Amino acid sequence: MNDSGTATVVAAVQLSSGTDVQSNVAAAIELVSEAAGRGASYIQLPEYFNYLGPPSGYREVAESIPGPTTSRLGALATQRDVTIHVGSMLEKSGDGAKCFNTSVVIGRDGEVGAIYRKIHLFDINVPGVTVQQESESIAAGERLVVAHLKEFELGMTVCFDLRFPELYRELAVRGACVLAVPAAFNATTGSAHWEVLLRARAIENHAFVIAAAQVGTTKEGIATHGHSMIVGPWGDVLGESNAPGPDLVVAQIDLDEVRRRRSQIAVLELRRPDLYYVDNPGDN
Repeated sequence: MNDSGTATVVAAVQLSSGTDVQSNVAAAIELVSEAAGRGASYIQLPEYFNYLGPPSGYREVAESIPGPTTSRLGALATQRDVTIHVGSMLEKSGDGAKCFNTSVVIGRDGEVGAIYRKIHLFDINVPGVTVQQESESIAAGERLVVAHLKEFELGMTVCFDLRFPELYRELAVRGACVLAVPAAFNATTGSAHWEVLLRARAIENHAFVIAAAQVGTTKEGIATHGHSMIVGPWGDVLGESNAPGPDLVVAQIDLDEVRRRRSQIAVLELRRPDLYYVDNPGDN
């Protein structure tokens, strides 16, 4: 855990992105600048921050990383002396038919410091409600990532990852004290599951959770839940947006709270992984 200071101000940027990349990036830059002006040193954008639209447009929008968008945000990070977490953007892959859904951390020096490619893809079939197959156009990542920031150790995840608690536990075991959940969370399931899942991931790992979200419905009918949140390691909501459009959630977090809670209920030390992943006959 980084010991360069225990308290820092963080921000979650809420956006209503669409298919106009330039407009989306401009909106993000405006709110990042506002967050920096309010003292935030770590600023997180939502999933698909610069393009939220039909998969038919993915290949045209996808970039290499580093690339034009990360370079532009890197210049802003240097100018404002902040860490910018690009929640996710479309990255070119070796598969001509698919892209990566990629989360990027840009340091205060303007350089790409960490890259995480979403590993759990949003393939769902809720009869009569929604059918989505993210894997048809997105290639899954193959690596867990803890980013070593000046401010703290950051466990990187994206949206649908939120439903896989084993990922978050492993990130915590690897040293993460802050968990990132940039999202474009589905509006239908969001009202039922978003807050409870974010708070659960915070409580079970005694970690801060920062979740920047997309909100609203695009012209193409993509409906997202919003409610960007910052949650403490005891499950307390430190900040939340109830706005129907772009917004900013800012909070101060203190890493001593992670240390304190993990010492009180030592969930990481008391695990029994020797039993979790073996053929166990149970109570036979």
